Amino acid sequence: MTNTQHSPVTVLGLGAMGRALATRFVGTGIPATVWNRTPGRHTDVVAAGAVAAATAGAAVRGGELIITVLLDHASVHEILDPIAADLTGKQWLNLTSTTPEQSRELAAWAAVHGIDFLDGGIMAVPDMIGGPGASILYSGSATVFQAWRPTLESLGAADYLGAEPGVAALWDFALLSAMYAMFGGFFQGAALMGSAGVTASEFATRAAGWLTAMTNTLPAYAKIIDGGDYTADVFQDLLFTKSALDALRGAAADAGITDEPLSGLATLVDRQIDAGHGTAAFERTIEELRGAPTRR
Repeated sequence: MTNTQHSPVTVLGLGAMGRALATRFVGTGIPATVWNRTPGRHTDVVAAGAVAAATAGAAVRGGELIITVLLDHASVHEILDPIAADLTGKQWLNLTSTTPEQSRELAAWAAVHGIDFLDGGIMAVPDMIGGPGASILYSGSATVFQAWRPTLESLGAADYLGAEPGVAALWDFALLSAMYAMFGGFFQGAALMGSAGVTASEFATRAAGWLTAMTNTLPAYAKIIDGGDYTADVFQDLLFTKSALDALRGAAADAGITDEPLSGLATLVDRQIDAGHGTAAFERTIEELRGAPTRR
């Protein structure tokens, strides 16, 4: 296998994450060419040792592994479609946040143009890149992953999830869904406490420990969901959950704040109760998300 540990890479897109990746590359001795559609974002990374290209095409020609860290799926096509010929025969890693279906579409587009495609989901914020907590999930070309593994591991833990190009994005979006819902709940709680003059920082000192303790219960919730039996050993049934959510929403109304982070979950619970599942476990809410036929 070719040793690519110090082979040149190209980073297209210099938002916060793109700059973090490029800075990490040059900091570990990996030559990096960078390009950004909006001028002026390359100053720091060039000072760190990267080479700025005048055009996306020139940037692509300067690297062996092409990494896109762009705004969205449409941006990827806007940048790459005009320079597809420059990409032919190259290896491409897409780290732009794209849905699983969009990742599959990019893989198909790459195949048409003779490009070896690997997709990735970054499970880190920019400041974490290269640190012990950073993780990037990969799926698509095993050839690209294995060839560039040392380079990828310079960014964080590198987990290959298989050849199906949409798998990494699926994991990425599932984990982000859980994260954003958690943050929404934190914002709800901070707003509630703020109505009594408690700062968000003060609330956070208690919320962090509480939420950490609650995440430790996730395996137990998962076991019930995977087993599909929502009637045995019910700790909290849907009727109890409805009562709790109604009380929480009432407290929000009393405080003059919105209850929107809670209202979606409350709607799901109400639908399950209306379908006759009030005494089933709270975990049965997932069946509403799945859109599965009502069953006991």
